[in-house]
Amino acid sequence: MAALIIARLSLKEAVRRRIMLAAFVLGVAFLILYGVGFYFMAGEVRFSSEGPTRELFQKGFFNFLTLSGLYAVNFLAIAMGALLSADTLAGEIGSGTIQAIVTKPVRRGEIVLGKWIGYAILLALYLILMAGGVLAVSFALSGYVLPNVLAGIGLIYLETLLVMSVTLALSSTIPTLATGGVIFGLYGVAFIGGWVEQFGSFMQNQTAINVGIVSSLIIPSEALWRRAAYEMTPQIAQVLGVSFSGPFLTLSVPSELMVGYAALYLVAALALAVRQFGRRDL
Repeated sequence: MAALIIARLSLKEAVRRRIMLAAFVLGVAFLILYGVGFYFMAGEVRFSSEGPTRELFQKGFFNFLTLSGLYAVNFLAIAMGALLSADTLAGEIGSGTIQAIVTKPVRRGEIVLGKWIGYAILLALYLILMAGGVLAVSFALSGYVLPNVLAGIGLIYLETLLVMSVTLALSSTIPTLATGGVIFGLYGVAFIGGWVEQFGSFMQNQTAINVGIVSSLIIPSEALWRRAAYEMTPQIAQVLGVSFSGPFLTLSVPSELMVGYAALYLVAALALAVRQFGRRDL
């Protein structure tokens, strides 16, 4: 019950600081811009493609446009999760406001879990708004529906929770600015490692592929996105072993074992956050 109370207070704090309002306004602006771009590009495809392969080409292009929109949503959700949790413990410790909570009859672990639950709910609402908006725009302007969309969106949500949990663990240990620097550095490592792995797959270079795999083991955020994009790729492309990872082509698809590793990574990060906050001198 204490954790749920902390979760409710975290949501109220997000409303008070107008985080949810800013996210909603900017999200609507993004969807409007995306819809305008989709409309004109979809129109060009309808009039330019001809012949027996017209329908196949159109579906492939609509899949590309929709995944490109979700790629942007994926990054925005990750950034929001990191920004929310980077200051939640470190900032309150630095300002001394955490003292008003820890003096109450509540365990420190319940404080961390409550904040995690609150931000997880907030991220779920944000992802529903943004991903649902992208899918609605795609369907309204083209009639196209992504395959396995629930599995894909679920993996994106898992990625946002993963980054948020790692950020929370860092926030329980080091100051806010250091937390932000480390988490975006880790995300950069995963992103660049993913690129190296794709080039390695294209050139059949096992060393480059191994570099990408190691970067995914350091933090499997990019691997989760590539798996999500693969799940939402038409079956004919899956048979060929490729997918459109947003605006990019993915040749090396993470396995289901990597998804399981990411889930364990999330649990370990949350457990570390609870442990570190419990031991920290306030």
